[in-house]
Amino acid sequence: MPVNADRETVPATGDEGDLPINELFYSLQGEGKLAGVPSVFVRTSGCNLRCWFCDSYHTSWEPTHARMTVDDVLREVRARERAEHVVLTGGEPLVHEASVELLERLADAGYHTTVETNGTIHRDAPIDLASVSPKLASSTPTPENAPEGADAGAWTERHEARRIDLASLARFVEDYETQLKFVVTGPDDLPEVVSLVEEVRAAAAAPVPNDDVLLMPEGTTREALAERRTEVADLALEYGFRYTPRLHVDLWNDAPGT
Repeated sequence: MPVNADRETVPATGDEGDLPINELFYSLQGEGKLAGVPSVFVRTSGCNLRCWFCDSYHTSWEPTHARMTVDDVLREVRARERAEHVVLTGGEPLVHEASVELLERLADAGYHTTVETNGTIHRDAPIDLASVSPKLASSTPTPENAPEGADAGAWTERHEARRIDLASLARFVEDYETQLKFVVTGPDDLPEVVSLVEEVRAAAAAPVPNDDVLLMPEGTTREALAERRTEVADLALEYGFRYTPRLHVDLWNDAPGT
């Protein structure tokens, strides 16, 4: 079982420290090209979107965190002595300017870095793999599908207006090794995936091969994944894209710190 840092998750208050850190733990990368690779995960709190199915509810709908300096984060990362890979995730980690300093310091220390981002905010930073997950129309929250107690009404239009930034997506493809990772709820998502991939290809001065387009079943529990896994795998075969599992869910279900 992966192990969290010895640091409690606390309500989002206080201004000390550079970054709001929701979790810091050592686990296996569960998604994408590096699935199965031991990695330190640095999960920031705060997001500019509100996907109804967000698997990190406490970084978006109800953000909680402890404030940590970049030095604090590096110290915690170094304590995981076997790890060579660091995943900066969220929430949306690139809403925080201090993420750039953290990535620079991690690069200087010799770590391979993956940034998991929704692709709406581009920053110049040393990123080894940009794991970009553009949000499809099926991600938009409504009063019917939003988490219980969440104020979906305030976010429906805001999320829909912000969820795709084509210029930012093109810059990611041009500047970094990039995987476009789409959360798929069903076959109705694929026309939008195909259309968006073609738009990015037209906008970017760098290729986007089908091997870099990943389809991932939506679901934060083993039961939910079981309902969609085969269907999404079949869609990957049909469209020539890559299928990615959610290995951490298969192994540890919806346990925190995985």
